[in-house]
Amino acid sequence: MKKLLTIAGSDCSGGAGIQADLKTFAAFGHYGMSAITALTAQNTTGVYGVVPTPPDFVRQQIDLIYDDIAPDAVKIGMVASAVLIETIAAALAKHSVKNLVIDPVMVSTSGSRLLDEDAVSALRHLLLPMATVITPNIPEAEALTGLRINDKKSMAAAAEAIAASIPTAILIKGGHLTDTADDLLFHKGQYDWFESKRIDTSNTHGTGCTLSSAIACGLAEKKSLYQSIADAKFYLNGALRAGLNLGKGSGPLDHFFTHPSRH
Repeated sequence: MKKLLTIAGSDCSGGAGIQADLKTFAAFGHYGMSAITALTAQNTTGVYGVVPTPPDFVRQQIDLIYDDIAPDAVKIGMVASAVLIETIAAALAKHSVKNLVIDPVMVSTSGSRLLDEDAVSALRHLLLPMATVITPNIPEAEALTGLRINDKKSMAAAAEAIAASIPTAILIKGGHLTDTADDLLFHKGQYDWFESKRIDTSNTHGTGCTLSSAIACGLAEKKSLYQSIADAKFYLNGALRAGLNLGKGSGPLDHFFTHPSRH
């Protein structure tokens, strides 16, 4: 059993954030741990309140996890301030983090910017360069580059622009494309496309959290980055196709769609 750590915010409704991450780790048969960066009051219809965790307390959570059950892979999600990003980066550097997947949560589903300029700068210069892979969606890739992305050609241009300043693998998720949901992995000058048909469902709450956590599971299992992403995509598509329909808004995925009770 591998050990995985998620550093992210809590979603009280269970569809995204650390709850989605821990469910994903469990679905892959691994032991999950969490360092909570914020409490949120939200449900499938939106986010209604956020209480950030004091940075020193986030640091204490990370240090105590590493001192006792060192993780085989780490996933980072919601980190809302520059000081918190600086704190996490310092803690992970101290513990020589390995297999780090960062889902740079910069833009909300409704299109609202979640990070101020100081936080974006800290994210770009301190945290993202530590990652094995970063997984921005199209609005987040636009925020990192200032480019407009509306097709696969502009996705490739954005990946190159990000790679020019951030020396890590970049997976730009194509869920915001109109005709497909193809993802692009760009690393060391090589392009790999993960083709996927768009799944007709409005229940997509937590897809980004789930995909990045599933990739971390593959890396913890010592799979290649390409195979980790391919397996994560397969898992995510299954969780979407399962057709779980909960809540009044954008509902959650079925993280345990392979469980015998589902059949």
